[in-house]
Amino acid sequence: MTDTTHDLRWPTGISAITLFVEDLDAAKRFYREVFGLPVTFEDDNSAVFGFGNTLINLLRTTAARELIDPARVADPGAGSRLQLTLPVDDVDAMCKKLAARGVTLLNGPMDRPWGIRTASFRDPGGHIWEIAQ
Repeated sequence: MTDTTHDLRWPTGISAITLFVEDLDAAKRFYREVFGLPVTFEDDNSAVFGFGNTLINLLRTTAARELIDPARVADPGAGSRLQLTLPVDDVDAMCKKLAARGVTLLNGPMDRPWGIRTASFRDPGGHIWEIAQ
């Protein structure tokens, strides 16, 4: 038998990221108002937004349990385990836009030791977003 596993290749991008949220309506409003994105799909338990070639699926925590069982859905207060980064042309200008849309920054804008300028904020589900230039 020939081993063909060396021929398998990982995809070059991520097609979708599912974020678990307690308050779907607040999360939808945030993504529409802060990011200026339309909902591309929604039902009673989820709302999907497109970021370029990646879909962000906001899924009610009550529906998430079935999706990841037997793993457990963490409480939003348990702490962050990821950060999503969006490239921008001007971090400082984007921070002003975010403030005008009612977003409170967690940090930044700041110059990082690895040579980029960043700022970060949290969405209503507790997920951390970073903007970077």
